[in-house]
Amino acid sequence: MNPKNRGMIMERNTRSPLCLMLEAVLFASGEPVPVSRLAQACEVSESAVQTALQQLSAWYEKQKSAICVQQLGDSWQMCTHPAYATVIQRAVETKKAAPLSAAAMEVLTIVAYNQPVSKSFVEHVRGVDSSSVVNTLVEKELLTEAGRLDVPGKPVAYATTPHFLRCFGLQSLDELPPLPVSAVPQEMVPESEESDDLAE
Repeated sequence: MNPKNRGMIMERNTRSPLCLMLEAVLFASGEPVPVSRLAQACEVSESAVQTALQQLSAWYEKQKSAICVQQLGDSWQMCTHPAYATVIQRAVETKKAAPLSAAAMEVLTIVAYNQPVSKSFVEHVRGVDSSSVVNTLVEKELLTEAGRLDVPGKPVAYATTPHFLRCFGLQSLDELPPLPVSAVPQEMVPESEESDDLAE
């Protein structure tokens, strides 16, 4: 056997049983899976899952594989490497998604930096009706309903999704770049401090 191939087999076999279980679950799921659910399925602690997933992610990166294991907030997903997006798109004949409008990017920014927030909060910051934009972002799975806010009127709250993190190349919201002071409107204050007239 070629020494190089023997080394690859040995390296593959040195991955822990937990890494292999997590790899199987992520492959079968095809969607982001919360660490808590993975821990429950594998009957181990969440810290053990987190450590094993970091090892698995590093292993794929070391192999220079077209597959990667990516963290998205409190979840992990097995996905293809961004470098192969073009060839995958050609192979599956996927239509290129239309770029987000300036209004959509503005709404995403407001929600991402202040979530969870209501539509009224978004509209208060932007100064225009934003229902259509918010609904479109929900359809694109960049925003999702996140319960109701504990303010008068109990408006529906909106927050970003794991798909949002993946699209913008983030592992968590902590990686969002700080907003320049000049770019932060005075209206961008926590939702809990909003007055009654902002409730839906």
